[in-house]
Amino acid sequence: MDFPSFYDPEKVGTLYVPDIAGAISVGRALDLSPSAQAQVKTILLLVDPQVDFVHEDGKLSVPGAVEDTRRTIEWIFTNLNRVTTIAASLDSHLPIQIFSPAWWSDRGGLHPEPYTVIRSSDVSAGVWNPLYDDEWSISYVSKLEAQAKKELMIWPYHTLIGTPGHSITPALYEAIAYHASARQTQPVFLEKGMIPKTEYYSMLEPEVKVTDHPMGELNISFLNMLASYDLIYVAGQAESHCVLETVASIMRYFADQPAVLRKLRILEDCMSPVAHPTIDFAEIARKKFRLYAEQGLQIVNSRMPIR
Repeated sequence: MDFPSFYDPEKVGTLYVPDIAGAISVGRALDLSPSAQAQVKTILLLVDPQVDFVHEDGKLSVPGAVEDTRRTIEWIFTNLNRVTTIAASLDSHLPIQIFSPAWWSDRGGLHPEPYTVIRSSDVSAGVWNPLYDDEWSISYVSKLEAQAKKELMIWPYHTLIGTPGHSITPALYEAIAYHASARQTQPVFLEKGMIPKTEYYSMLEPEVKVTDHPMGELNISFLNMLASYDLIYVAGQAESHCVLETVASIMRYFADQPAVLRKLRILEDCMSPVAHPTIDFAEIARKKFRLYAEQGLQIVNSRMPIR
């Protein structure tokens, strides 16, 4: 098919001012029915499609994310008349959080390097010491292990609110605006990750509940909204972390509703895992998704028709 005139695949993964006016103008000129009139409702969940994850010079760049994003954009263009809603999460961080180097130090006062794993045994032995919220920090690491969650990883400073890395990558934002105009519908944006005391991989819940924060528990209202759709597609970054944990939240919440789980599709060629020198995050993700496929989730790709 012909892609819209404003789209340049070579610009995917580059930082520029998106042509929102052009995307909206081109979308408005199409003769497509409004999303509100759709008989089959399809939602696309875009997990953290932001500059810091997608761009090769992003602070937490995911290998393969530029190509993933190009396929995602072209999937939106190809299926413009079938996708009724686009929802995107925005990983939104502060300078000092429990997974950032500044939160911890060793006995000599040095902060951990990015990609350092901090275990409860390290904290007990004084290898790493929290500089903020001592009691919570010590219990937090233990809770992650007790709940069989991912171990506490120290990440590079990324998607800090107000920085360019927090933005949705421009070429994808143009596609979102184009869809909104063509289908006469608004996109949905969910911010996550602003609680200093916990990681927040899933777009729907933190790793550990924080009951005194308005975003500290499962987003039940959004999950119930998802259930109203006939098809739920998922793409974004990173496959091994925020995509995987978003899908895990959905699978747990609808575990007793197999009809909802059968609506779920992941676009496997529109996501990639975090690269780590010693941890095979790709294999961890593949095993989990294979398990979820046995429970109803479908693993598809961007070349397959929506159904």
